[in-house]
Amino acid sequence: MDSFYVTTAIPYVNATPHLGFALELVQADVLARYHRLLGDDTWFLTGTDENSLSNVLAAERAGEPVRVLVERHAEIFRALTGTLGISNDDFIRTSTEPRHLAGAQRLWRACDAAGDIYRRHYRGLYCVRCESFYAPDELVDGACPEHHIVPEVVEEENYFFRLSRYAGRLAELLDTGTLRVVPAWRHQEVRAFVARGLNDFSISRTQARARGWGLPVPGDATQVMYVWFDALANYITALGYGGAEPPLSRFWLDNPNRVHVIGKDIVRFHAVYWPAILLSAGLPTPSRILVHGFLTHDGNRMSKTLGTGIDPTALVRDWGADAVRYWLLREVPAGEDADFTETGFARAYSADLANDLGNLLQRTVSLLYRARDGVVRSGEPDASSPLVAAVADVPDALQRGLGDDWDPRRALDAIFAVVRASNRRVEETKPWVLLRAERDGDVEAGRRLDATLWELTEILRVVAEALWPLLPQAAERIAFQLGLTPASSWRDALRWGGVPAGTRAAPSQALFPRRQA
Repeated sequence: MDSFYVTTAIPYVNATPHLGFALELVQADVLARYHRLLGDDTWFLTGTDENSLSNVLAAERAGEPVRVLVERHAEIFRALTGTLGISNDDFIRTSTEPRHLAGAQRLWRACDAAGDIYRRHYRGLYCVRCESFYAPDELVDGACPEHHIVPEVVEEENYFFRLSRYAGRLAELLDTGTLRVVPAWRHQEVRAFVARGLNDFSISRTQARARGWGLPVPGDATQVMYVWFDALANYITALGYGGAEPPLSRFWLDNPNRVHVIGKDIVRFHAVYWPAILLSAGLPTPSRILVHGFLTHDGNRMSKTLGTGIDPTALVRDWGADAVRYWLLREVPAGEDADFTETGFARAYSADLANDLGNLLQRTVSLLYRARDGVVRSGEPDASSPLVAAVADVPDALQRGLGDDWDPRRALDAIFAVVRASNRRVEETKPWVLLRAERDGDVEAGRRLDATLWELTEILRVVAEALWPLLPQAAERIAFQLGLTPASSWRDALRWGGVPAGTRAAPSQALFPRRQA
């Protein structure tokens, strides 16, 4: 059994979450569920980044204490995990948990002991929304390339990390694939960034500029840790780096599968700064960084700060969690941007979920009750059926789509190809016609009807098993309606021939909830 550790980035809590962070949660959740089904010892972490200046400024604009705003928004982010059916094992808050403070300060001391932290005066261009300094040649028309605002000039004395010392080791990690950024073209971007040369970067702020909010720098009461040094540490502080360490060994030190799921705007911090900090502290680096793009809404980027995002909680309330998960996994290309529109969302829901999958389940269960009182008989399935070949493609598509290549659309395409083929099969075999013929005394028609009903039930069983990591609520409802329980071996469950004679279906119910008026 392998170990597998997956994390999301931890978002600022300067405002409530939008659909873009829901994308990250769902992607990480699929990975965690997939590896649990494979039998891997899996741990899934998410949480909130609470010590940033963005949170402080948001509280000032709202006219309330920082802790009050942070507490309120952090709980909304925590609640979103339940709303989306996220299976995280842990949720870390960086402003309130002693384990994080202890771990972040231990990491600081480790880097300091390695000779990689020093103090100097600095003057630079700072984008508060990125919490990042930019060189003049990195700006676009004088503005931050991510947020399109003019950075402010910041001048103060801070602590710096010797990133320049680690250019060669980072290049080796990237070249050997020890650290892999997905998709591959993002990996190439990171490698090119390292090749251009690395500059040391600031890892602290003055207490005055931070308004007294943040984790104190060990041994210097005038400074707090810069949000990125503090926030990145959460991936190991949550595992006990600051104190009791058994989870740290299990999921970081002795685990080859350390995976971060992040947005494209923070690749530099996760693929360059964070590995260098870990190397300085004598710790393993991430093994894989999965990068997703941005979501836009009618062509405009979603932003917490600007209030231009889609509320995922409201979307789930209207359509159901699996409808939202399906759109995020099927309509968003791996690593690319995607545009959300209400009409596009409704079209995917109606065509793929309600009409294709929901209709197949309703047809099958209704026919079982009309013809066999809900019980699957021991038929003689047609070995030449096109559905046999369609099902045979599913395990490989799931392995490629949810494994190292990471393209969940490939997995869903294979599953729904089976669903559509099954609906065509219903039209070809016309089981309702077979039922009428059987009632008129045609024994052969009855045999063929049994075979057809078994075949359709078997298809839905495989579909339910395949959907467990992707659309878990739909998978559970399909299995319940068919009277089935998940197989002990997921790989075996995806093979043809798992429905036993005598299986009793539950009365037909709508698979996906209707939109509320």
